[in-house]
Amino acid sequence: MVKAAVLYEQKNSLIIEDLDLDDPKAGEVLVKVGAAGICRSDRHYMHGDAPTALPIVLGHEGAGTVEAVGPGVTSVRPGQQVILSFVSSCGRCKSCITGNSQLCDAHAAAGAFMFDGTTRLHKGDTRVHHFGKTALFAEHTVVPEAAVVPIESNIGMDVAALIGCCVPTGVGAVTSSANVQPGSTVAVIGCGGVGLNVIMGAALVNASKIIAVDISEAQLEFALKFGATHTVNASDKDPVAQVRELTDGKGADYTFEVFGSADTTKAAYDMAGKKGVVTIVGIAPVGAEAGINAVDMVRNEKTMRGTYYGSTHASVDMPKLVDMYLAGKLNLDDLVVRHYSLDQINEAYGDMDKGEIGRGVIMYG
Repeated sequence: MVKAAVLYEQKNSLIIEDLDLDDPKAGEVLVKVGAAGICRSDRHYMHGDAPTALPIVLGHEGAGTVEAVGPGVTSVRPGQQVILSFVSSCGRCKSCITGNSQLCDAHAAAGAFMFDGTTRLHKGDTRVHHFGKTALFAEHTVVPEAAVVPIESNIGMDVAALIGCCVPTGVGAVTSSANVQPGSTVAVIGCGGVGLNVIMGAALVNASKIIAVDISEAQLEFALKFGATHTVNASDKDPVAQVRELTDGKGADYTFEVFGSADTTKAAYDMAGKKGVVTIVGIAPVGAEAGINAVDMVRNEKTMRGTYYGSTHASVDMPKLVDMYLAGKLNLDDLVVRHYSLDQINEAYGDMDKGEIGRGVIMYG
């Protein structure tokens, strides 16, 4: 039996209860979860902004320790610290073999099931689904081997958890997806956990101006700790006009939408200058559409693209991010603002809804 937070119905709270957890099958790994981040992506499914199979254990950003492995597992052994990836790439589909494992076709097709179409979690005869094939809002979880990334340096579980999602999503959006160039100007809409990592990524590549945009003055003040050079409070004045003013009327070279709405997507486009690159990081509610001026896109040669998971190849990029943290290049310690127990998970999401700065993390004993 494992203690878990279960979503039975969207727009309702998570229920803390004990579930049955089967042993790992061939190619699978049993992980004792050490920490799991409180990410807004899980909240989308709780709120009903996106459909999901139910009941389900959410949680996709985390780290832990390998307790057992199924037949055929060779990349990890019991006792190793691992970071969990919520994309378990198959290594065989077109996306994987062309270097885009974050878009793995097999992973997407399997949905909230394991690759064999079943679940390892259940309550009696009722199967319980695995969000992202990770289900990290549980004390133990069984995941595909491709979901575990071993790390050689022992770092805090809370920091390691962040490297499972918000760090690669944010930093990777800058370095892998948009390929931001040194000396360029950058605007970032949304200064939550992922947005702060976009800001850190822009600082890493030596952007000349990094403009943080949010409606919370507390979030904007916090963003200065992570490399923002200027802040724009979108609740005061037109944020597009403010960003253009800060870039001498030209607009930013690179803009990042990290909030997840149609309005902020359009704002990110409008903030970009000539040859501007607009990167959409945030996930808007299903059906959201943003109106873009197509003529402006052509005449000013703008580029607009999405990025999923920061175009991250987990087994390669996550160890690099660990090294960058250990070298002092990523300020992840200050990003973690509060620890919660699993019993406090609904409180944690309430704090997120109220706009608490930084990242909250569920810590397991």
